[in-house]
Amino acid sequence: MNSFGRIFRLHIFGESHGECVGLTIDGCPAGLPLTLEDFTVDIERRKGGVQKGTTPRKEADIPIFKTGLFNGRTTGAPLTILFENKNTRSADYEKLRAVPRPGHADFTAHAKYGGFEDFRGGGHFSGRLTVCLVAAGVIAKKLLKIPEVTQGGTTVEAAILEIGGESNLEIGLQKAFEAKDSIGGIVECRVNGLPVGLGEHFFDSVESLISHAVFSIPAVKGIEFGAGFAAAKMFGVEHNDPIEDASGKTTTNHAGGIVGGITNGNELVYRIAVKPTSSTPKEQQTWNRETNQVSPFSVKGRHDLCIALRVPVVLEAVTALVLVDLMLLDHKIKAVIL
Repeated sequence: MNSFGRIFRLHIFGESHGECVGLTIDGCPAGLPLTLEDFTVDIERRKGGVQKGTTPRKEADIPIFKTGLFNGRTTGAPLTILFENKNTRSADYEKLRAVPRPGHADFTAHAKYGGFEDFRGGGHFSGRLTVCLVAAGVIAKKLLKIPEVTQGGTTVEAAILEIGGESNLEIGLQKAFEAKDSIGGIVECRVNGLPVGLGEHFFDSVESLISHAVFSIPAVKGIEFGAGFAAAKMFGVEHNDPIEDASGKTTTNHAGGIVGGITNGNELVYRIAVKPTSSTPKEQQTWNRETNQVSPFSVKGRHDLCIALRVPVVLEAVTALVLVDLMLLDHKIKAVIL
């Protein structure tokens, strides 16, 4: 539901226009140094209004530590962090109550929760809650960088490959501006420094766990590892990655660093497809709950032109969450950081 992970377990809560959003991490090792400054870079990367094409809604997003931190270090108890919502305009959503927005969770949320859901700004379904994922990712990435864990530390980095089918991101974004519409993109994540042996063959394969976490990011519609769908057009001898030595290093990496659901020590590579923002200023047709009629409709308010612009840091976060949990399960990370 709202929790993920087995040992390094994340729980998120809050609504887009509620008092706050937040997270609790259970199973974070004790002794990890943690300061406000640790969060600055990644929180800024996720913020709206920083890049052209993102929502003008701006929140300070200063983490408020409530539990699990003492004298600048994690205590081993559940770690709770809050982010206040200060820049809300709930009136923008009052008129939408009767009109489920195409592509949004308005219709399904109303049906599932009987109309009791907080519909302001998408409520608990909002991308606003990705700030919680990013905060958890800051902690997870810090744990992965401990040199002793993977003989030098593990790095997780994501970047946008395409916007609107264009590798030149400015050109792709300009297409959306000219069309006065939203647009999608492709984001790639690469992980280096992983040990061999993380993951299981079947339900807890590394691909399964990463995919599970990735689809918690709003607007993600597809995922592929290594060669991905291109593998369907290849011969076996072409797709197989020849092993060079006892470390498991391969000459190619069509597998994307995962074989049989288990990391093989090579670079972990995967890509995701991010759909166009559902809240487009273009006029659409949709059903009105009050009139029981289909009529013209246009979304107002503050929204991202291209969600993909803000996804890389969130993608890094959920990837790091999965990997830290796997390393704790495999005793690669200690319960106490000295």
